[in-house]
Amino acid sequence: MNIIEGILNKDKRAAARLITMMESNDPEAIRIISKLYSHTGRAKVIGITGPPGAGKSTLTDKLVKRLRRENKSVGIIAVDPTSPFTGGSILGDRVRMTDLYTDSGVFIRSMGTRGHLGGLSKATLGAVKVLDIYGCDYIFIETVGVGQSEVDIVKAADSVLLVMVPGLGDDIQAIKAGIMEIGDVFAVNKADRDGANRTQVEIEMMLDFNHSEWKPPVTQVVALHNKGIDDLYDNIQKHLDYLEASGKLIEKRVQNSQLEIIDLVQRDLMERLVGNKEKQEEIYQLAEQVANRQVDPYTVSNSLINKMILNNNL
Repeated sequence: MNIIEGILNKDKRAAARLITMMESNDPEAIRIISKLYSHTGRAKVIGITGPPGAGKSTLTDKLVKRLRRENKSVGIIAVDPTSPFTGGSILGDRVRMTDLYTDSGVFIRSMGTRGHLGGLSKATLGAVKVLDIYGCDYIFIETVGVGQSEVDIVKAADSVLLVMVPGLGDDIQAIKAGIMEIGDVFAVNKADRDGANRTQVEIEMMLDFNHSEWKPPVTQVVALHNKGIDDLYDNIQKHLDYLEASGKLIEKRVQNSQLEIIDLVQRDLMERLVGNKEKQEEIYQLAEQVANRQVDPYTVSNSLINKMILNNNL
């Protein structure tokens, strides 16, 4: 059975292999996903993000088990930090979701960031498409905890759950420009700690400045003991229902597709610009000239773009 037949027949090995091919930038993976693209768009994609130590993996585990009670098939993409020295990943999510691995209705894939900023792996969007084709009803993307720069999740998810915890030493932890604005639903995890009520009040005060039709709800949960999970699950469903009823789901997906197209074009242009040793050496020589003040970087960048146009590479 080839990959196309396998993934359409819900073969986990075929889906896993295709995701691996995406991570390896295999052109065949692009061809397969392009051919099967009409099978995407059916899954509901939920992003889970927040600061390190917020309990994102445990919360993901509990929410997935809640969905499995309704017999929904679920895909989980758990993005872990990559070591800058060895290139390896900790993949700690595998430890926290051990019992889900034996559930035939759950597909779990861990992937490292491999130096990609923004909390996601470069292959994350490709993995989402693979799991959508595979037939998952819901897809969870759990991002790396990287603080206020972790906003790429908004490009991949229909609904973003932002997880906070009390007592991290900063009264306004993560209530900063950027990360607060991407949350559609908020969870104050580890709410059995002191300061949970205060954290919730601070979040709600910040959200009072939100003038959109949807005001993100804030739920206190203790994921480790499964407390508050049903309420949080209901709030996520309410947001997904709101998106569909208001027509904002397709609006959001159009915007995300636009961002993805721009990102793919940028990557392709960079590959054409510095994709081989000869081009890298040329740029290094130009950089030496810039560093020695023989030419300015603006003139150099314009000349490189014009050269690509003249060579029909653009």
